[in-house]
Amino acid sequence: MKGSPESSPNNFGAGYMVCDHEKADQAHRPYGTGGGARRRAHAGRLPSVPGEQKLTLGPTGYGTLKLGMTAAKARATGKIVRKSIGAPAACTTWDLKEQRYGNDRAGVFISKKRGLAVIVAPGRVRTPQGIGRNSSSAQLKAAYPDVKNGPLGFTAKVPGNPKASYVFNVTKNGVLAVILVSNSQDCLQ
Repeated sequence: MKGSPESSPNNFGAGYMVCDHEKADQAHRPYGTGGGARRRAHAGRLPSVPGEQKLTLGPTGYGTLKLGMTAAKARATGKIVRKSIGAPAACTTWDLKEQRYGNDRAGVFISKKRGLAVIVAPGRVRTPQGIGRNSSSAQLKAAYPDVKNGPLGFTAKVPGNPKASYVFNVTKNGVLAVILVSNSQDCLQ
């Protein structure tokens, strides 16, 4: 993808780092590093039940977590757990119970003024347009023709929600992370 950030380090607000291919493969594994990380990431998944609706990230949230909801309402869903990282004072950081990150990464950011502002897609969760971890750059461009390289990563408008954007963390091997971000968020810089 033209303008791809794969060769220059750039801190990504949701705790991801865009860097060269070798580092990216290690840096973006939510369950740690090493060859077993991918196996552990999928070991606890339950098989699909016929007729079961798969969760997607967007256009307004992830399952019962919705952009703009207060921290109290988000906590009441039972889907998040509090964690502390070096986030701006205007925001609190959380992880999805199903996807916990180590170190200085978080999967959910909630603004004290604007409510739930950022959700990082867990595991193999995709957007309604089918883009998720391991999607190719060509698939990303086909699904989101307006995708542009921005300060947080590659960004695209969210179909069906003019108040939000997707941020895609991309290397030459494809999409490493998908993040749903409120356009009014004050958590990421």
